[in-house]
Amino acid sequence: MQDDPRQTLNGLAEAAGVSLAALSRMLGRNAAYLQQFVGRGSPRRLHEEDRRRLAEFFGVGEERLGGAASVGAPRVTVVRRDVAVSAGPGAVVEDDPALGIATIDARLARHLGLREGASSMVRVRGDSMAPGLADGDYLLVNEDDRVPGSRGGIYVLRIGDAVLVKRVRAEAEALVVTSDNPAAPPVPGGRPIVIGRVVWQMRAPS
Repeated sequence: MQDDPRQTLNGLAEAAGVSLAALSRMLGRNAAYLQQFVGRGSPRRLHEEDRRRLAEFFGVGEERLGGAASVGAPRVTVVRRDVAVSAGPGAVVEDDPALGIATIDARLARHLGLREGASSMVRVRGDSMAPGLADGDYLLVNEDDRVPGSRGGIYVLRIGDAVLVKRVRAEAEALVVTSDNPAAPPVPGGRPIVIGRVVWQMRAPS
């Protein structure tokens, strides 16, 4: 007997500590989209792309959310780092241990430019990159991409013992590190060491 997709989705969200509203926003839908799906059965079935993205986020087969079973679908392993990358003054850490692993669909990994063994998942702490990044957001990091260009991007980096997520761009022969929130405290001084570029974001429950 196939799982009820609505009960399955609700259970996966509760186990991950993510609200249905946050998942709806991840899909680009209004905040009530998945709440209506779970509580009212509207829509009757998830849109194919929505189902695929949710299955990728939770690391489950699409059949658990009402899709056809995918036998042996290739997946890519992503290391979950036991580090909350600070968007504020900097999270001081003694090391960078692995908290565990997650898996994502290989097609999504290719789309994001991620390679197994060179990608990780971290969580944001603080609001100095608001409104783009919020406290508690999850980020996927491409650790192969460590060379910011002149146009810049959002990167995870170390400055001394502080691990941060900031906007970084190359200027002359130096890296310029800034926060998006104008009310944020100054970025710590020191030589930045780029860990990787942020290529995906999941908004935490509000």
